[in-house]
Amino acid sequence: MSGDEKSGFLMKVIGPRKRWRAYKARVKELPESYRTAVEAIERYLMHFVPTDEDSSASMFDDLADLFEQAAVNGTPIREIVGEDPVEFAGAFAQNYSEGGYVPARARKQLTDDIERAAGNETGKEDKTV
Repeated sequence: MSGDEKSGFLMKVIGPRKRWRAYKARVKELPESYRTAVEAIERYLMHFVPTDEDSSASMFDDLADLFEQAAVNGTPIREIVGEDPVEFAGAFAQNYSEGGYVPARARKQLTDDIERAAGNETGKEDKTV
C-alpha cells in the first residue's frame, strides 16, 4: 500500500470516527429529554435506514443541529417530531436514505421512546428515562 493509499484508507476510517465522536459529544450536551429523543431517533435511523457513510454522517449532524436549535429555543419535542415519530423519522431520512424496510417492532419502539421523552399531555416530563 502506497503512502497515498494508506492516507486515504486512514481518512476513511478515522474521518467517520472523528465525526461520529463529535456528533455524540454534541448529543451528550443536550438537555435530558432532547438527548433521549435524539438517541431514540438515532437508534431507529441506524438500524432501519440504509445510507452510505457520507449520507449517514450528514444525517446525524443535521439531527443534532435540529435538536440543538430546538433546545435553545425551548421548542417542545412534540413540535419537532409531531404526533407520529415514525413519520417524522421517515420524512427526515428521506433525503439521506437509499430505501429500506422498517419492522413494526422498531416503529413501536421509536414511538414509545419519543412518548417518554416528550412527557405526557399535561406538559410534565417523565424523569424516569
